[in-house]
Amino acid sequence: MLAAVTIGLSGCSQFRPKPETQYVYVTAKQTFLRDRVAAVSNRTATVGNGDKLQVLEHGRRYVRVQTEKGETGWIDEKQVATQDVYNQFDALKQQHRSDPAVASGVVRDEVYMHVKPGRDTEKFYRLAEGEKLTLLSRATLEKPLPPGMRKPVPAADPKNVKPGAAPEPPPPPAMEDWWLVRDSKGDTGWLYSRMMDVDAPDAITRYAEGQRIVGAYVLTKVYDPEAEQDDKNIPIYVTVMSPYKAGLPYDFDQVRVFTWSVKKHRYETGFRDKNIEGYLPVTIKMTTDPYGKSATATTPMPTFTYRVLADDSGPVIPDPVTGAIVPNKTILKTYRLEGNYVHRIIVPGTPTGGEAHPEPTAKKEKAPPKKKH
Repeated sequence: MLAAVTIGLSGCSQFRPKPETQYVYVTAKQTFLRDRVAAVSNRTATVGNGDKLQVLEHGRRYVRVQTEKGETGWIDEKQVATQDVYNQFDALKQQHRSDPAVASGVVRDEVYMHVKPGRDTEKFYRLAEGEKLTLLSRATLEKPLPPGMRKPVPAADPKNVKPGAAPEPPPPPAMEDWWLVRDSKGDTGWLYSRMMDVDAPDAITRYAEGQRIVGAYVLTKVYDPEAEQDDKNIPIYVTVMSPYKAGLPYDFDQVRVFTWSVKKHRYETGFRDKNIEGYLPVTIKMTTDPYGKSATATTPMPTFTYRVLADDSGPVIPDPVTGAIVPNKTILKTYRLEGNYVHRIIVPGTPTGGEAHPEPTAKKEKAPPKKKH
C-alpha cells in the first residue's frame, strides 16, 4: 500500500507544471553580482546595461540571478527592469521601426531612454555621451513641480480689479519637450530634449540669429575650388528653426535655405519663410516642375516640402497625457532650388489658403487714391 502511494505521488509530480522562467534586465550602466546580501560580500560577476539575467530567487529588495555565462549572484532590484518593461520597449521599437527620421541629434551627457514622455515613466536603455540619434517625433508635457511644491496662485491686486470684472486667468504652466529617438543600435525610446542637441553643422549654426536649429537637411552640393574647406563640395542646406522655448504648439516658425556664393566663398540666405507654424517632417527629393515654363522645368532639381498651420484650423493644444501635437488643418508648401534661386511650386487653380502666424502681422492698408488736379 505504501509503495502504491509513493508511485501515485511520483506520477502526479510528472504532470505538475514547472514554474515559468523569469528574466530581468540590467538598467545600471555597470554593476556587480554578489555572493550574498550582507555588509561584506564578494563580487561574482560584472553586468552592464541591457544584460539579460535569469531569476533564481527573490529576496527582500534583492534578486538572485544567473547570467548567460552561468555566473550567479545577488543584485539590487532597483538596478534591473522587469520583463514587462522590456516588452514595452520592444513594442515601441517595433511600432516605430519604419518611422522616417525628421532630424538627427547627439546626446549631451549620459541619459536614459523612457518608454513614455515624462520623468517618472519607466526607463531602461542608457545612452552614452556623444551617441548619435535619429529623431522621430516630439511631445510636450507640463513640467512637474519639485516635491512638496504647489502651483503658485497669483493674488489679484485689489487696486486694479474692477467691480464685477471676471478674474484674470492663471498664467500658462511651464512645459518641457520630449523626443522619440532611435539610437545607433536601433533601440527606441523617449528622451528629455535638454539632454540632446540637434546635429547641425557649425558652418551654419553661426547664422542662427539666436534661434534653435530644429533640423538641417542637405539639398545639394556646389563645387568651389577656392573654398577654405578641405572638401570643396560645399553642401547647400535647408534648415528649420524655432525659439529656445519648450511647449510650443508647432515644431518650427522659420524655414531658411543657405546657398553658397562661389564668388565670395561663404554661405548666404537664399530663401526665408518666417512667422509660420510649421510641422515636421521636411521631405527632400529630386523632382521636375510640371507646371513651370522655364527651360529647366523638366530637369530634376532639389525640392523640399513642409506643412504649416492653416489660419482657420483652430488652436493646437498638446495632449495632456501623451504630449502629442496634432494640428487639425495644414497647408502643404513645396519649393524647388534652381541654382541659387528658390521658387514655390503650386498646382494651377489650387488655392493656397491663409496661414496661421505665431506673431501678429500688421495689416497692409491700401493707399488712398491720388486726387486729380
